[in-house]
Amino acid sequence: MKYMLLIWNRPGFAESLSESERTALFGEVDEIMKELTESGELVGGQALADPSQTRTVRLGGGQPEVTDGPFMESKEQFAGYLMVDCDSFERAVEIARRWPDVRLGGALEVRPVMDEAGTEM
Repeated sequence: MKYMLLIWNRPGFAESLSESERTALFGEVDEIMKELTESGELVGGQALADPSQTRTVRLGGGQPEVTDGPFMESKEQFAGYLMVDCDSFERAVEIARRWPDVRLGGALEVRPVMDEAGTEM
């Protein structure tokens, strides 16, 4: 089953780390990614650009309106994602628990990915 691990971090997260802390963090991420690649569980993943480069489309006045940024009522920003293909939900949660951003105040949301039939709903 495929799972999407959504990575959430507070604004300025990476900039608040020292160079050595960033190096250590990215080293841990590299190790997890290597492990997931070798086990065949990694499907893909990507970091996202800064929210200042975001546009959000919402219904306003009966028409879709475009606004700058995500600017939702949130202390965290959607920073990236990982797609894994695991034997169980518990395994996906285990991977998320190891993600170093969590120790530093971030969060990972683990969500099953529906198949094309959408029968999971």
